[in-house]
Amino acid sequence: MPTIADSDMKILKVLSLLIDYPANELFEGDTLALSKDIVSTSPLISPEVRAQIAALIDEMIAMGSLEAQAQYDGLFERGRSLSLWLFEHVHGESRDRGQAMVDLMGQYEAAGFEIGQKELPDYLPMYLEFLAYQAAVGGDEIQIRMDIADVSHIIALLAARLKDRDSLYEGCFNALLQIAGKPLNTVEALEEQVQSEQRDDTFEALDQEWEEEVVDFLGAQQEERCPSNTQNLAKGIAIDRSVMPPKQVDAPVHWVDFDTSKPVKQP
Repeated sequence: MPTIADSDMKILKVLSLLIDYPANELFEGDTLALSKDIVSTSPLISPEVRAQIAALIDEMIAMGSLEAQAQYDGLFERGRSLSLWLFEHVHGESRDRGQAMVDLMGQYEAAGFEIGQKELPDYLPMYLEFLAYQAAVGGDEIQIRMDIADVSHIIALLAARLKDRDSLYEGCFNALLQIAGKPLNTVEALEEQVQSEQRDDTFEALDQEWEEEVVDFLGAQQEERCPSNTQNLAKGIAIDRSVMPPKQVDAPVHWVDFDTSKPVKQP
């Protein structure tokens, strides 16, 4: 994997690190300080957005790893509206999601990008890591920015929800929109919709989500005999690719069927 200093679009690597779970390693050495320096000099984002991200980094440094992790869990791991799995917002639980992940994994493999951890390929920090890798090995920066633009509708919705929750993480998503050449008023246009949404991170919403459902033993047995559903396909993709032989896949990834009026569902 490339380091921050390997790419002309170093800001993508920084955003990948910041949006990902703040592991203890992020707080070791000068990683956060170096990230702040890169943000402060990036020509791809506005001074206002640079200040937003710098404030997030300062807050993380001040909190330390444990408090930063707790804050992260409260945002991205509690409820489904801030899911960082891109296809979750596009395809929901449909079978199309599994095929879309296969296509995206094919793009990773064709580019020589290996996933060294058990993670689904549509995880946003990993997708940004892939784009940073593409830039580091001489990829077309215009195409990379277009790839981000393909998912800008998802990014804008996440930015609007983070803004509604007064989270400094909003700055990272605003930066992605600017890198993609999208105006920030796309976030403002979603504010009314977001404010009308029912929050899914409250204790009441979480209790309702985890209520026991009636078990259909016959259906469960049939599903066990025929594991062809999207969830099982997704699990099959989330493996260490370093032990798998490379496979050339030419099918493109289509970011389609996005409807911001529908509630977010995550399997």
